Amino acid sequence: MRPTLGGALLLWSALVAFQTTAITQTSQVVPGSALSGITDVEFSEFRLGLDDFTEVETAEEGLGPAFNGTSCAVCHSLPVIGGGGVILEVRAGYDDAAGNHAGLNAAGDTLIHMLSTPSHTCQPQMPDDVTVVARRAPIPLFGAGLVEAIPDETLMALEDPIDRNRDGVSGRAAIVVDVATGQRRVGRFGWKAQHATLLTFGADAYRNEMGITNDVFPQEFAFGVLAAQMRSCDPIPDPEDKRDLRTGRRGIDNFESFMRFLAPVGRGEITDAAADGERMFSAIGCATCHVPRLVTGPSAHPAFNRRAVDLFSDLLLHDIGTGDGIRQGVAEPSEIRTPALWGLRFRRPLLHDGSAATTAASIERHGGEAERSARAFARLTPGERDRLLAFLRSL
Repeated sequence: MRPTLGGALLLWSALVAFQTTAITQTSQVVPGSALSGITDVEFSEFRLGLDDFTEVETAEEGLGPAFNGTSCAVCHSLPVIGGGGVILEVRAGYDDAAGNHAGLNAAGDTLIHMLSTPSHTCQPQMPDDVTVVARRAPIPLFGAGLVEAIPDETLMALEDPIDRNRDGVSGRAAIVVDVATGQRRVGRFGWKAQHATLLTFGADAYRNEMGITNDVFPQEFAFGVLAAQMRSCDPIPDPEDKRDLRTGRRGIDNFESFMRFLAPVGRGEITDAAADGERMFSAIGCATCHVPRLVTGPSAHPAFNRRAVDLFSDLLLHDIGTGDGIRQGVAEPSEIRTPALWGLRFRRPLLHDGSAATTAASIERHGGEAERSARAFARLTPGERDRLLAFLRSL
């Protein structure tokens, strides 16, 4: 069901029209393209996922009672659907004088929803005494299926938790229990690498960002809303994500297909200056965490079989001085998963909270494990800096 919402639906129509054009051109350079090498059936699943990704949910379909957006595309729409966005999620918690961190409750929850339905009775409230408030920007989803297909062993081989080589960098893999499968895996999705698979990642967002419970996360979460209130605010039985009688698929299955078959963003123009800047990027140590290329594992599917993944990330947790102060999963408050840099030219603002207006500003904010690289960047001549930034603009 897609309600008539005037200008909002006109905007989604324009975005979908653009994306439909993009995905029929097959070039990975065009943001929003489908991954090359998929079958016609998989392309249909990708398109079905795109439709679900843009669907505006209503309270009658399970939206809320606490939520941050009415569709996935509300947050993931720049430069096209599936990209990043400027709507910031809010997290909160507590730090004590001894430096200990705690969430909002015994379960360690930290999410504070911005919206609710009905708004006058079911709006979560941030406690007055919180000492940490953090904001997080949506992460682009381009190439997510390839990221999922990178073997756990590949990421674990990049770990150096005790800085054995004494380069100041000590990244570690986030070992999580995937909720959908019950398996221990290396997390790779989310700012805290809190999810290992696209099904769980999408199901978590469906429940947490839209308030729609599903088979993976069947319980409502709205901090501060008591059980009695919840029964009044949310009369629809859980889980709210039902299988479509025509397709046999759940919404979370469609989200998974859209993300899995969404192609990475191809490189922009690689000028001589950009090529020289890439060498400089490695020389000052940026490529230690922003690993230029990883490779997917063996797969019976040609689209995922030993494919190069030029994401410029090791997908590990690091403390580079830009942490959001929130503990989540196995990630410490100071740790952030290395953001992938492919598609960087389409992203502004930068950093996890959108607090850096330019690429140079985001580099200058690096500290901790990245302090040596940040200092090396500061020592570059104006010409060298221009060439390094030209490289980053080509991503």
